[in-house]
Amino acid sequence: MELFDLTGKVAIVTGSTKGIGKAIAERLAEHGAKVVVSSRKAAACEEVAAAINAKHPGAAIGVPANISSKDDLQNLVDETRAAFGKIDVLVCNAASNPYYGPMSGISDEAFHKILGNNIVSNHWLIQMVAPEMIERKDGAIIVISSIGGLRGSGDIGAYCISKAADMQLARNLAQELSPNNIRVNCIAPGLVKTDFARALWETPEAERRSSFGNPLRRLGEPDDIAGAAVFLASRAGAWMTGQTIVIDGGSTS
Repeated sequence: MELFDLTGKVAIVTGSTKGIGKAIAERLAEHGAKVVVSSRKAAACEEVAAAINAKHPGAAIGVPANISSKDDLQNLVDETRAAFGKIDVLVCNAASNPYYGPMSGISDEAFHKILGNNIVSNHWLIQMVAPEMIERKDGAIIVISSIGGLRGSGDIGAYCISKAADMQLARNLAQELSPNNIRVNCIAPGLVKTDFARALWETPEAERRSSFGNPLRRLGEPDDIAGAAVFLASRAGAWMTGQTIVIDGGSTS
């Protein structure tokens, strides 16, 4: 357990009341971290935090935040420090995709929302937590991207653009922050069975179609991604920075 031991570490995980974010929060707590569960709805945050605390007493709190609000994100950081004293790990998981269709039809409002929520909010949060990590000469920042950032799409182009930008955000910030022993990495999942992607797998036919070209012949589960987050947050990932880990069952191989 030593390589993956997170005892004494404090982690913020955005978008962590369901799906990939929830699995990451649960697994970080399982490995010893204190975790802050965050999404837009306070009740959902409290519910997930309570479930984690039932297994690991005192390991979690819930702090609601809308990632489009810089004030909300600052409050998330402030509440984390008030409860646990510091922030060692930041997982930028929350994202949005309000538009499905060709780029020619996307409204300015939708395009700005996708770029703001999926890129700018991550930039804001990292700016908020990096100074204390620099002071301690230690920290791990993980951005959940997507294999959509590795290829084009006729239906979710703006989302793919934002996820490609997240990979470059990690590369740039690794250059800036890694000399202070702060690791900045991305995880790029393939299609995972979450509510966010439900339209692509909710019927047996859709699931078969979506997994057909996948060498492992199945879609991902949230825990398939959570393990990589534990790795990147822990001593096991101490020499990795500026990278994107692709976890997609072989879809892009």
